[in-house]
Amino acid sequence: MTLPFHPLDQQLFTRAQALLDDEWIAHDADLAPVLPTVLARNVGQDWHKAGTFRHHLVGVARSLTLWQQPRDVRLLGLLHSVYGNAFVDLVKFDPASERARLRDLVGESAEHLVYLFCTQSRTQFVQRVLGGGLEADGSLALDKDGQRHLLSPYEVAAFVIVSMADTIEQWFSWQDDIYSRFPNVQHRPQAVHWAASLWPGPMRPTGRMLHQIAELGQALQHPGLKGLLPVPPVFADCTKHLSVAAEAAATSLYWSVIQQDQPLVDLDVATAVLEQAVRHNPWVGEPQMVLAQLYLSAGRRDDAEHAAQSALQCFSAWGNAWDKRVQWDAWVAWTRILLQSASEGGWPERLDKLNNVALRG
Repeated sequence: MTLPFHPLDQQLFTRAQALLDDEWIAHDADLAPVLPTVLARNVGQDWHKAGTFRHHLVGVARSLTLWQQPRDVRLLGLLHSVYGNAFVDLVKFDPASERARLRDLVGESAEHLVYLFCTQSRTQFVQRVLGGGLEADGSLALDKDGQRHLLSPYEVAAFVIVSMADTIEQWFSWQDDIYSRFPNVQHRPQAVHWAASLWPGPMRPTGRMLHQIAELGQALQHPGLKGLLPVPPVFADCTKHLSVAAEAAATSLYWSVIQQDQPLVDLDVATAVLEQAVRHNPWVGEPQMVLAQLYLSAGRRDDAEHAAQSALQCFSAWGNAWDKRVQWDAWVAWTRILLQSASEGGWPERLDKLNNVALRG
């Protein structure tokens, strides 16, 4: 059965390359002027999920930049939690006294989006978008403090896209465990969660949140939202579905190879398991990247080249890693090594030589 590999979009990869340097944001005309003020609030020292709060904010902004979002939406990504919210108790700007300061820094329209995103119920927003609650014109009604608040179609589109970037940047198995069934979180006594709460846990990729990201993306196809903002280049421009069962199976199959539960003395079994993972979920790069290395090890250069190109396409589409054991730029770097080796036939025959591989050109 043919594997669902993706061709490499060179323009998308070129955009991704520009964001591989850690200092990319310092050269961004829209975000760079805001960054010093944000950093002055110690975001580089605060813990946040798989890294620091700075890692998270910049990572969300990176995906939005890759997705060619306009200035206000990209600033929302960089500042999306600075007033605090129900999920993050990190108030970097006091919404009661510092809105004017942030407004002076980023402009009225961007600050308005940040304030709404921080103060409206994110859980309710996700529940209603996924539950088909969009109005005919694309607007969405939320309830807060007994009052009905109507988000405009543009605000809905912006919040959907930022929610997609926010989720892919931070979510891994630790949150799968402690935020079971999000957005329908079941609040239970803490005692039942102690084992699950041991951070960072085994660092498995999420087994369920890509399905939710795909559904959020499909909401952008609503007639009232279509064309308001650039569509993220994931899930075939947010047109494809990923089922709960397919995501769970793909993650489990991938992780069984990563944990070496499959024999690697003979590569056929591990290769077959990863191929099945890719068939279940062709939308993330890590399983395809590992598959490319197995193909190279078996001397299957053409298959390795196709798998590595497809993996690089997926990494370029997301701008963040699905498997959070290493950072996005490291996944991209190793994938480029695999692609180079597949196209040039230079895969080491000795294990110790893996330590010396380098990207040329």
